[in-house]
Amino acid sequence: MNRRHFTFACGGSALAATLDEAAAVNGLLIVTGGNEIRAGAFSSQAELASRISAAGHPVLRFDRRGVGDSEGVNFGFRHSAEDIAAALAAFRAHCPALERVIAFGNCDAASALMLAGGAGFDGLVLSNPWTFENDRSDAPPPPSAIRARYAEKLKNPRELLRLFTGKVNLAKLARGLVSASTRQPAPSGLAEMMTQGLARFAGPVRLLIAERDRTGQAFLAGWDPNDPRLQRCAGADHAYSDEGSHEWLIGHVLSALTDE
Repeated sequence: MNRRHFTFACGGSALAATLDEAAAVNGLLIVTGGNEIRAGAFSSQAELASRISAAGHPVLRFDRRGVGDSEGVNFGFRHSAEDIAAALAAFRAHCPALERVIAFGNCDAASALMLAGGAGFDGLVLSNPWTFENDRSDAPPPPSAIRARYAEKLKNPRELLRLFTGKVNLAKLARGLVSASTRQPAPSGLAEMMTQGLARFAGPVRLLIAERDRTGQAFLAGWDPNDPRLQRCAGADHAYSDEGSHEWLIGHVLSALTDE
């Protein structure tokens, strides 16, 4: 693997990037979520880049303005379209043989790509898009997610045994049942803008949802469950941190890169 670092310009600021070189003409650009640096939490994005480049595809990661090694002011994911566009241009400049570039984003990075109408990419892999209007990660899960969680518990003999032996907090259970019985909240303004943005994109899209992730659950609560682009990973957390979930993610990214 040949990994190199460089900077590129965006709005008068120098943004830091890392390129894992490879020979294929289809490349991956990773958009980082939250305020994480381009390596990702616990180097998850660096590892993802390594795996994809080992399979033959070049991969670019970058820090948006005001994050990590990049200059400028961090305006948040809602205002990162210019950063993403500059990164795509830099990727094509450093890898002139590229014919197709696929973007991958998890959490609010997926939201940023949707808001930008695909941001000029040839395909999108959108994971657990962020739809919480107030940008809080501690928002309660949607009623549909609570109902699904209790349904799973009722299928588990160990959970039933805990209930019958008095090891379940009945007050907490009652609060959960009340929450589960409430009506589904209306989609947020952010979610509506994301839907409109994605509708402008004509390329292939994969919507990946980690079923244990609250962000993914909230997205599903306001999305068409019959959308053929939806793919769910049972038992996965937000970062697909267990081995099986991680391999599932790798498989979908590679498939997006090779599908024409």
